[in-house]
Amino acid sequence: MRNRKGFTLVEIMIVVAIIGLLAAIAIPGLLRSRHNANEAAAIGSSRTISTSCESYRAAQITPAFPAAMTNLSTATPPYIDGVLAAGTKQGYTYAYTSDSANTYHLIAAPITVGTTGTRYFYVDETGVLRNSTTAITNRTNGQTAAAIQ
Repeated sequence: MRNRKGFTLVEIMIVVAIIGLLAAIAIPGLLRSRHNANEAAAIGSSRTISTSCESYRAAQITPAFPAAMTNLSTATPPYIDGVLAAGTKQGYTYAYTSDSANTYHLIAAPITVGTTGTRYFYVDETGVLRNSTTAITNRTNGQTAAAIQ
Protein backbone atom coordinates (compact mmCIF):
# COMPACT_ATOMS: atom_id res chain seq x y z
CA MET A 1 0.00 0.00 0.00
CA ARG A 2 1.11 3.46 -0.75
CA ASN A 3 1.35 6.07 1.98
CA ARG A 4 -1.01 8.91 0.96
CA LYS A 5 -0.67 12.39 2.44
CA GLY A 6 -3.21 15.19 2.35
CA PHE A 7 -6.76 15.96 3.36
CA THR A 8 -9.91 14.18 2.30
CA LEU A 9 -12.78 16.03 0.70
CA VAL A 10 -14.90 15.57 3.84
CA GLU A 11 -12.21 17.14 6.05
CA ILE A 12 -11.89 20.14 3.74
CA MET A 13 -15.68 20.60 3.66
CA ILE A 14 -15.84 20.56 7.47
CA VAL A 15 -13.12 23.23 7.71
CA VAL A 16 -14.88 25.41 5.12
CA ALA A 17 -18.18 25.05 7.00
CA ILE A 18 -16.53 26.08 10.28
CA ILE A 19 -14.92 29.13 8.65
CA GLY A 20 -18.26 30.09 7.09
CA LEU A 21 -20.01 29.79 10.46
CA LEU A 22 -17.41 31.96 12.18
CA ALA A 23 -17.67 34.57 9.42
CA ALA A 24 -21.47 34.62 9.71
CA ILE A 25 -21.13 35.36 13.41
CA ALA A 26 -18.31 37.93 13.19
CA ILE A 27 -19.11 40.03 10.10
CA PRO A 28 -22.37 41.65 11.36
CA GLY A 29 -20.58 42.67 14.55
CA LEU A 30 -17.75 44.22 12.57
CA LEU A 31 -20.19 46.15 10.36
CA ARG A 32 -22.07 47.42 13.43
CA SER A 33 -18.85 48.57 15.08
CA ARG A 34 -17.87 50.46 11.90
CA HIS A 35 -21.33 52.04 11.80
CA ASN A 36 -20.98 53.17 15.43
CA ALA A 37 -17.46 54.46 14.78
CA ASN A 38 -18.72 56.57 11.85
CA GLU A 39 -21.42 58.11 14.06
CA ALA A 40 -18.93 58.83 16.84
CA ALA A 41 -16.59 60.44 14.30
CA ALA A 42 -19.48 62.57 12.96
CA ILE A 43 -20.22 63.80 16.49
CA GLY A 44 -16.56 64.63 17.02
CA SER A 45 -16.21 66.36 13.66
CA SER A 46 -19.37 68.41 14.25
CA ARG A 47 -18.03 69.54 17.63
CA THR A 48 -14.67 70.36 16.03
CA ILE A 49 -16.32 72.50 13.36
CA SER A 50 -18.47 74.26 15.97
CA THR A 51 -15.45 75.03 18.16
CA SER A 52 -13.45 76.14 15.11
CA CYS A 53 -16.24 78.52 14.08
CA GLU A 54 -16.18 80.11 17.54
CA SER A 55 -12.38 80.44 17.44
CA TYR A 56 -12.53 81.90 13.92
CA ARG A 57 -15.18 84.42 15.01
CA ALA A 58 -13.15 85.49 18.04
CA ALA A 59 -10.06 86.08 15.87
CA GLN A 60 -11.85 88.48 13.50
CA ILE A 61 -11.54 92.25 13.98
CA THR A 62 -15.27 92.50 13.39
CA PRO A 63 -16.56 89.25 14.92
CA ALA A 64 -18.18 87.09 12.25
CA PHE A 65 -18.54 83.40 11.58
CA PRO A 66 -16.84 82.07 8.43
CA ALA A 67 -18.75 82.45 5.20
CA ALA A 68 -17.82 78.89 4.17
CA MET A 69 -16.30 75.87 5.86
CA THR A 70 -13.29 76.12 3.55
CA ASN A 71 -12.38 79.41 5.27
CA LEU A 72 -11.56 77.32 8.35
CA SER A 73 -8.99 75.24 6.46
CA THR A 74 -7.38 78.05 4.48
CA ALA A 75 -6.74 80.28 7.50
CA THR A 76 -3.20 80.53 8.84
CA PRO A 77 -2.93 78.43 10.93
CA PRO A 78 -5.88 76.30 9.80
CA TYR A 79 -8.71 75.58 12.23
CA ILE A 80 -9.66 72.26 10.59
CA ASP A 81 -8.04 69.94 8.05
CA GLY A 82 -8.75 70.11 4.33
CA VAL A 83 -10.52 66.74 4.26
CA LEU A 84 -13.17 67.87 6.73
CA ALA A 85 -13.45 71.27 5.05
CA ALA A 86 -14.20 69.49 1.75
CA GLY A 87 -17.42 68.26 3.36
CA THR A 88 -17.06 64.47 3.42
CA LYS A 89 -15.33 62.38 6.04
CA GLN A 90 -15.79 58.85 7.46
CA GLY A 91 -19.17 58.06 5.94
CA TYR A 92 -20.77 61.47 6.56
CA THR A 93 -21.25 64.64 4.54
CA TYR A 94 -21.13 68.02 6.25
CA ALA A 95 -23.21 70.91 4.94
CA TYR A 96 -22.20 74.25 6.46
CA THR A 97 -24.41 77.31 5.92
CA SER A 98 -23.58 80.83 7.05
CA ASP A 99 -26.97 82.43 7.64
CA SER A 100 -25.47 85.82 8.58
CA ALA A 101 -22.32 87.20 10.18
CA ASN A 102 -23.62 86.07 13.58
CA THR A 103 -25.35 82.79 12.74
CA TYR A 104 -24.52 79.52 11.02
CA HIS A 105 -25.66 75.93 11.05
CA LEU A 106 -24.06 72.63 10.19
CA ILE A 107 -25.83 69.43 9.15
CA ALA A 108 -24.00 66.10 9.16
CA ALA A 109 -25.79 63.41 7.15
CA PRO A 110 -24.79 59.78 6.55
CA ILE A 111 -23.70 59.07 2.98
CA THR A 112 -25.64 55.77 2.96
CA VAL A 113 -28.37 55.70 5.60
CA GLY A 114 -28.25 52.45 7.55
CA THR A 115 -24.75 51.55 6.35
CA THR A 116 -22.41 54.44 7.12
CA GLY A 117 -24.71 55.86 9.80
CA THR A 118 -28.29 56.11 10.95
CA ARG A 119 -28.47 59.44 12.75
CA TYR A 120 -28.29 62.96 11.35
CA PHE A 121 -26.50 65.65 13.38
CA TYR A 122 -27.08 69.39 13.63
CA VAL A 123 -25.18 72.19 15.37
CA ASP A 124 -25.55 75.96 15.16
CA GLU A 125 -24.08 79.05 16.80
CA THR A 126 -25.48 77.98 20.18
CA GLY A 127 -23.02 75.07 20.20
CA VAL A 128 -25.73 72.54 21.11
CA LEU A 129 -25.25 69.32 19.14
CA ARG A 130 -28.54 67.71 18.15
CA ASN A 131 -29.40 64.40 16.49
CA SER A 132 -32.32 62.79 14.70
CA THR A 133 -33.04 59.54 12.91
CA THR A 134 -35.03 61.45 10.30
CA ALA A 135 -33.32 63.72 7.80
CA ILE A 136 -32.40 67.20 9.01
CA THR A 137 -32.64 69.52 6.03
CA ASN A 138 -32.76 73.04 7.46
CA ARG A 139 -32.39 75.21 10.55
CA THR A 140 -36.01 74.79 11.62
CA ASN A 141 -36.08 71.00 11.86
CA GLY A 142 -32.49 70.95 13.11
CA GLN A 143 -33.36 73.07 16.13
CA THR A 144 -36.23 70.75 17.04
CA ALA A 145 -34.04 67.62 17.05
CA ALA A 146 -33.00 66.03 20.35
CA ALA A 147 -29.89 67.45 22.02
CA ILE A 148 -26.92 65.16 22.67
CA GLN A 149 -25.78 65.38 26.26
